Amino acid sequence: MITFYPGPSKVYPQVADYAAQAVREGIVSQNHRSVGFMDVVKETIQLLHEKLNVPSDYHIAFVSSATECWEIVAQSLTIETSSHPYTGAFGKKWMEYAHRIKPSGNGQNEDVLCVVQNETSNGTQVRMEALAQYRQQFSGLIAVDAVSSMAGVTFDWPLADVWFASVQKCFGLPAGLAVFIYSPAALERAQQIGENAHYNSLLFMHENFSKFQTPYTPNGLGIYCLMRVLQQVPPIAEVDVITRQRAADWYAFFEYEMSDSPFQLLITDPAVRSDTVIAVEGAEADIKAVKVAAQQAGITLGNGYGDWKYTTFRIANFPAIAQKEIETLMQFLLSSQQ
Repeated sequence: MITFYPGPSKVYPQVADYAAQAVREGIVSQNHRSVGFMDVVKETIQLLHEKLNVPSDYHIAFVSSATECWEIVAQSLTIETSSHPYTGAFGKKWMEYAHRIKPSGNGQNEDVLCVVQNETSNGTQVRMEALAQYRQQFSGLIAVDAVSSMAGVTFDWPLADVWFASVQKCFGLPAGLAVFIYSPAALERAQQIGENAHYNSLLFMHENFSKFQTPYTPNGLGIYCLMRVLQQVPPIAEVDVITRQRAADWYAFFEYEMSDSPFQLLITDPAVRSDTVIAVEGAEADIKAVKVAAQQAGITLGNGYGDWKYTTFRIANFPAIAQKEIETLMQFLLSSQQ
């Protein structure tokens, strides 16, 4: 089965070997305070800096999910409340979750700007140029949910103070681990607030990860497999070129080769289209039929989400997906309109 589901999505095939090696060599049985495991954490963090070009003064921690990152931003980095300009379902969910922890109300200062860089629900993205405008206009911290784009495209890291992503998308790994990246300014804010009441309080996390330890028993297998994947993939600048070219190919495919089909691109403005999640719109019956036919052909398309649940399907454009798999899906879609 070929999967284009936008998360959890295709896992790099080498991950099966990495996981088996971790079991055979006892890596997953190591105490998370042991030197051996600390070496894995240290190398994984170093590789994230190298392969993703993360600035050397930005800190990196591992948590369980991007949803947990929402909580960390709210409890450890938000003084009064946060602002959430959003374009889709996940941005709205982040706002609702954050405001349950730090409610929004009249007279409160919005001291963290929370941006979903790549909105998985509808295939939109906030490009670096737009994030630069936010940076100029907003004086507080900026936190970026980059779940569907980190490790797939390049970022201008200094444009935000917090970046985070789960690994089940562009990292090509199973779910259950997230990368939390934060700037010196974010650490300073955490120290200013002094919130240290939770197992995932940023100050407690920072204290541990500065020693390449974790504040709790972590997903050791996930961290090890992340290390191995980072060892195998090229630098993000090279990945970015491939990702953007594939995205351009997908958008051209639907605009020209599929122009007579019952499907059209959900996002009509090229300036805000995602490079990593392509959303395709159609009548509910047509969307249902093509997903069923694809499944019968050994291809899994992504369901629609939120307001677009029944009238769209989504195509993941993640690095682990092979070019021949993309060509197979394109041929299927072309044949389905005949």
